[in-house]
Amino acid sequence: MNIVTKNISIQNEIFTITNQRALFWKKEKSLILSDLHIGKTAHFRKNGIALANQIMKNDLERLSILIEYFQPEKFIVVGDLLHAGDNSDVDEFCAWRNQYPDLQFYLIEGNHDRISQKLESKLCLNFKSKSLETDDFIFIHDFEKDQDKFQITGHIHPGFVINSSVKNIKLPCFVVTENQLLLPAFSEFTGLDTKNLPKKGRFYVFTDAEIYEI
Repeated sequence: MNIVTKNISIQNEIFTITNQRALFWKKEKSLILSDLHIGKTAHFRKNGIALANQIMKNDLERLSILIEYFQPEKFIVVGDLLHAGDNSDVDEFCAWRNQYPDLQFYLIEGNHDRISQKLESKLCLNFKSKSLETDDFIFIHDFEKDQDKFQITGHIHPGFVINSSVKNIKLPCFVVTENQLLLPAFSEFTGLDTKNLPKKGRFYVFTDAEIYEI
């Protein structure tokens, strides 16, 4: 796996975006991502659609490599950690999470995160809330118009269409505006929304080899 990074300045803070669908905040020693949708493949299998859970294994392997690369102290998921409650994929995620007992695990609840007390204990969360405020920033799953602080969000699964004479290429991206940083979906088993994106944003589009600012 090739990790490409690019430092960007937001509110006089330096954040590192990556081509692996995650963000690192060095000052806070935090690895930040959104929309893992753990359990999505198991949910499909339960409903008669034969999908291998190698999709989730690949996501977790990529996450392990990012943890090794950045050595974070905090792991912040900005919503939709889960897809459809508890299932066999969640068991596998919990086994993966237990490899990192010293890593503080923060969950900002998303619209898919229907978590019972029993499941919350199983996930070994250190923090769970609808939002998390730190310095001049607020982590929240979906953008709120009436929020004063700069918002770091997920939910949209942003994508950008690059037009060419041969074909149009759709790629995942980060989007930065004057009051929002929108994260890409971390799981590769998600669609890309190219329409419902923030206005007047800077788009950081990425491939396996490069990050482009558009």
